[in-house]
Amino acid sequence: MPLEPSVRLASFDGSSFDKGAGFTKTTIWYIVNALFVKASWNPFMKVKVTLLKLFGAHIGKGLVIKNNVNIKSPWNLTIGNDCWIGENCWIDNIDQVHIGNNVCVSQGAMLLTGNHDYTIHSMPYRNAPITIEDGAWIGAQTTVCPGVTVHTNAILTVGSVATKDLKPNLIYQGNPATPIRRRNISS
Repeated sequence: MPLEPSVRLASFDGSSFDKGAGFTKTTIWYIVNALFVKASWNPFMKVKVTLLKLFGAHIGKGLVIKNNVNIKSPWNLTIGNDCWIGENCWIDNIDQVHIGNNVCVSQGAMLLTGNHDYTIHSMPYRNAPITIEDGAWIGAQTTVCPGVTVHTNAILTVGSVATKDLKPNLIYQGNPATPIRRRNISS
């Protein structure tokens, strides 16, 4: 019986990691992020927003960013106006993350733009952007996978996993997330 090819992680080179920044910028960001942005001691949102912008993030007005938010690559991040990002969120954006206006990303949510291609022995990254459109709500302890678009006013409920695009004005639940009902917004 022939042997199956095996995984050889030593051949992983990470060449598709952190588009838009070199080693020095990435290293400095990791230090700044740990000390000031992600740090639980720093409740000053304006400081966090200023640092994110200095490292290339495009951020609108009115961002509420809580403590312990980990943003891997601010140069791959766009956030619209009047958004909330809750405690312990992880924006693992080795590819672009676009967040529209009036979006809530609740505590503990993970936005993951990269994964490994398990079909290739070196398991290289296979990255894809995430888009979260206006009025969407990403619930607590959820995961949004690479390449997903969360359309306008869609909701991903607590603990759910979005593996495919979420259609507008629908509420999604489960792993993988499926629509459970329509979202109705009153004025």
